[in-house]
Amino acid sequence: MDLPTIGMLALLALADSTSFGTLLIPVWLLLASSRPRPGRMLVYLGTVAGSYLVLGALLSLGARLLLDDLRAWIASPVGGGVLVVVGIVLLVGAIVSGGGGGDGAPSGRLVRWRERAVGSEAGSLRPLMALAVAATLLEIATLLPYLVAIGILDAAELPVPLHGAALVGYCLVMVLPALALLVVRLVAHRAVEPLLQRVNAWLTKQAGELTAWIAGLVGVLLINLGSGPIGGIGGLVDAVTDGVGSLFRLG
Repeated sequence: MDLPTIGMLALLALADSTSFGTLLIPVWLLLASSRPRPGRMLVYLGTVAGSYLVLGALLSLGARLLLDDLRAWIASPVGGGVLVVVGIVLLVGAIVSGGGGGDGAPSGRLVRWRERAVGSEAGSLRPLMALAVAATLLEIATLLPYLVAIGILDAAELPVPLHGAALVGYCLVMVLPALALLVVRLVAHRAVEPLLQRVNAWLTKQAGELTAWIAGLVGVLLINLGSGPIGGIGGLVDAVTDGVGSLFRLG
């Protein structure tokens, strides 16, 4: 893998790190008590990262079995066109929904999940692990950055050990922000609580907008992937410009 590919994978992992299960629930766990127990947070984040890793391995295995057909389809006008159209739809949808704003009040579902997260601070680790798995399953429909990252890794045709190491690295980067907050909370638990409260309020209010930004990012990547045979987004813009110019000349 070259540096641009590694950078793109890191960007996608950081986009995944802002999701409901990888950041918002950890913030709730950190706010559940004045002195959080790091073991419980590590169990939660480990379960989330492990769930993502297993899912990524299964998806990668399926993609490798169909790799030649998948690459041929992407390189075809039909496959590339489908990716471009899907990317445009995601990008436009992100722009439209991202500007809608909100009143900042958490939805009923967010309130229920927050209660479960806080409640998991007591008792055995099973409810905490179940919460992590449930959060991952809930986000399967919005795993767009992860799916794009798996596609990039499969297209790179890496050896299986290196491919697996890249997936592990992706999952670790994905939980790094939550781990950083845990360290800060343990070192300066009282001083950092106002910051965590602000982060919680902002994430709860902006949950929809963050999803829109992630969808927009994936839309741009899909447009670039689908237009790869003609030179990426730059080539697509040139082709559209030439087509529009030809229409005007014919008119």
